[in-house]
Amino acid sequence: MALPAPADAGNQVSIPPVTALPSSVRATIDMPRIAALATRAGSMVEQIRGRLLAPEARKVAPTYSTAQLAALCGVDKAHVAYRITKEDLPSGRLTPAGGKRNFELNELRAWTRTYRADKMRPAGKKAFTIAVGNFKGGVAKTTTAMVLAQGLSLRGHRVLAIDTDPQGSLTTLHGLLPEAEITEDMTIAPLCDGSQSDIRYAIRSTYWEGLDLVAAAPFLFSAEFALPARQMRQPDAKFWDVLNMGLESVRDLYDVIVIDTPPSLSYVTINALWAANGIIVPVPPSGLDFASSAQFWSLLADLGGNLDAQSGDRAGKAFDFLHVLLSRVDPSDPATPAVRQWIQATYGEYTLPVEIPKTSVTSNKAAEFATVYDVQKYEGAAKTYKRAVDAYDSFVELVEQSVVSAWQDKVQVQ
Repeated sequence: MALPAPADAGNQVSIPPVTALPSSVRATIDMPRIAALATRAGSMVEQIRGRLLAPEARKVAPTYSTAQLAALCGVDKAHVAYRITKEDLPSGRLTPAGGKRNFELNELRAWTRTYRADKMRPAGKKAFTIAVGNFKGGVAKTTTAMVLAQGLSLRGHRVLAIDTDPQGSLTTLHGLLPEAEITEDMTIAPLCDGSQSDIRYAIRSTYWEGLDLVAAAPFLFSAEFALPARQMRQPDAKFWDVLNMGLESVRDLYDVIVIDTPPSLSYVTINALWAANGIIVPVPPSGLDFASSAQFWSLLADLGGNLDAQSGDRAGKAFDFLHVLLSRVDPSDPATPAVRQWIQATYGEYTLPVEIPKTSVTSNKAAEFATVYDVQKYEGAAKTYKRAVDAYDSFVELVEQSVVSAWQDKVQVQ
């Protein structure tokens, strides 16, 4: 015979709680224990990096074949061979067997700057600043920023990458450990607290020719307190314009500035967006990511209206382009087709006509603090690698077209 149900079986509060284990069985997790765990995790990351990043735990850029150089320059291999005979561009190095010619990254960039001169920053124009943002994590935001910076550099542009996320993921992709190797004067923290007004103090060269970095580390969380505190001390200050003003002195030194933002609407994120001329928002075709992107625009619109009113700028903040990028697309996911339609129907002309696939190439390289552009030789299926690289190449080229159009169409304020 079954026992009678409780008077209110649906009320979970009425069910007696499970008896807790004695304190002697399980210790509480206090701050010292968490600190010990942080030390252990940091040590493991350093060990992994030491095994995966070469040489001596430092990343190195790959070398490039004649075919890769020719493709970036828009010519064929025969033309490259002819141009080498003129001895006015780097000739690369022949392999020991003498059958193939390889080029270092700096050599390749010399070629692309020459053959793609019409796409370089025109005289008198300023660096174009792009913020990569989304209020949700796990959407490939940092990978998108890194690949864009690398891809634009491959095409001849001089790029500055700025990591404004305290997690320091973009910094890690450059082969640096945020917790161990990044100091305050390598980040935007001094800009935010007012001790610096020019970002040049924080710029460092990287393993990738043509790509410089302003790093980030966990202590950058302090900026979220420094910016409002500074606003209170200086009521006439514009807390949202700090990064924008700090970049002013380097806009003649770079062609493109790429900013990776935190996955939240923070004071630092606001600074990144207001420093930008263009926005790229990666959105995977999943219901939660789509809903999150809707919140992004709603909050950005409300905030922008308020800041425009405070700034007294009649024109208000405006962007030269806004691109939504379908990222981490998994064709085998049954929800993908429906959500893709939602995204395309919602964002229309803002949606880039390219999708970044979720492949083993990007997953494997992410585990090695790298991107597809870091791959010297892929050990897996050639089709899988080509699909990923072709998608990223198309993405970079589409963004470059938007940047070049902005340079050509917009009169730069001197």
